Order: sequence, then C-alpha cells, then structure tokens
Amino acid sequence: MEQAFDPADATRFYEDTVGTAHLIELAAWHLGSADYIADTLRLQERFARGQVLDFGGGIGSHALAAAALPQVDQVWFVDLNPHNRAFVAARAASLGLAAKLRCFRDLDDPALPKQFDTIVCLDVLEHLGDPAAQLEIFAGRLTGSGVALLNWYFFKGFNGEYPFHFDDEALVNRFFTTLQRRFLEVFHPYLITTRAYRLQAPA
Repeated sequence: MEQAFDPADATRFYEDTVGTAHLIELAAWHLGSADYIADTLRLQERFARGQVLDFGGGIGSHALAAAALPQVDQVWFVDLNPHNRAFVAARAASLGLAAKLRCFRDLDDPALPKQFDTIVCLDVLEHLGDPAAQLEIFAGRLTGSGVALLNWYFFKGFNGEYPFHFDDEALVNRFFTTLQRRFLEVFHPYLITTRAYRLQAPA
C-alpha cells in the first residue's frame, strides 16, 4: 500500500515513495507545456555559464539543455529520487553529454563544487518544508557574479489539487523576506513564472 504524504517527512516521501510514476507525469507535463518550457530554456541559455547546479531537476530537461551549452563547463544535477537520477544519467549518455553532467542525491555530497556560477531550481521550492533555508543555502553557494533561476507556487489549489505544496502563511512570509534580503531580481523579457536573481550587494 502506498504511503501517504507526510509534510514532516517530505524528504523520505520524494526519495522512496514517489517511485517511477512521477517520471511519466513529469514527461507528460513537459509535453503539454512545451511553449512554457521553451521559454525557461531560452532564459537558461541567456544566463547559464560555468558550473551549473540543477536542484530538484526532475526528468532533467533543463540540466541536459544546460550541458549542451558551450558556455557551461559542468552541470551538477541534484535530485532526491534515485529513479530521476538514473533516468537523467541515461538521457545524458544517449545524447553524448555524460561527460558534462553528473548526478547526486543532495547538496551535501563532497564531490560537488563549493560554489556555482548558475543555480536552476524550478517547481521545487513549494515542495520544501523550509524554502527560506534553501534560499540561504543557494546564497552561500552562488558566486558573486552568478545568477539563480527560481520559481515557486505556494498554493495547494482552490480544491486541494496540489496536496504536496506547502502554503503556510508564516513559511511563505519567511521565504519572501529572505528572498528580498539576499537576492536582487534581474529583468528578463520572458512572460513566465521563472525569475532571475543575483546576490544582493553587501550593505
């Protein structure tokens, strides 16, 4: 019997319970949202360079696209779900990108760089029990001239259609307070939910 989502143990849920079904759901969503995905890839092409972190990258569309960019040296794909990591590694090998893409379970792995020139975190923050803390981690791992590409959707839906999203008001307030304190938004012309950020200059 499939275990229910427990917000207090979200890490275990995404690592162990989600399994392979989510791969199919993500692939279907990407196909149905092709125009939106295309604009996020254009945005990534605009900013991505050097060492790129794709945090919670799902089926790897953005990680693979980044690995194909000549201005990107290496892509570090981090995702709790082992099926996602295996799928992305196989996709990278089939596309001849295996040398530029490495997969990891979490950011604590010592093989990862201490800092990244680009951080990509899409459709992930709303699934975290403390997204403000994740922003602090990103701020500490982003180079001074680096760019973070982020989006979020802190909403369980009008009819509970997004049960795995966090939307507690205090959590969301901490997130936006941290975002405004640590990052400065960089304008881009695409009409999508993803935003580009640089680190705030020291006061």
